[in-house]
Amino acid sequence: MTWPIVTLSVVLILTSLVLALFILLHKSRGGGMSDLFGGGMTTGMGGTSVAERNLDRLTITVGLVWLASVVGLLVLYRYFPEVGTLG
Repeated sequence: MTWPIVTLSVVLILTSLVLALFILLHKSRGGGMSDLFGGGMTTGMGGTSVAERNLDRLTITVGLVWLASVVGLLVLYRYFPEVGTLG
């Protein structure tokens, strides 16, 4: 029963790294705290390219795989407590 836990753990680690990379690749659209005080005058979100839309789709897909691996690990640890460190 340890191979599903090991497999999901590896998937979780890999998707965490890829998700962080994809999030860092996104183009920043705001000025952060300067927008809060009226310093950022952005002109809208028009003009998104195909590459940006594909990056958005990949980020969402990797995020869903990450979420599924977290839920899968929680289920495995919940119903098989004798295997793993939580048992």
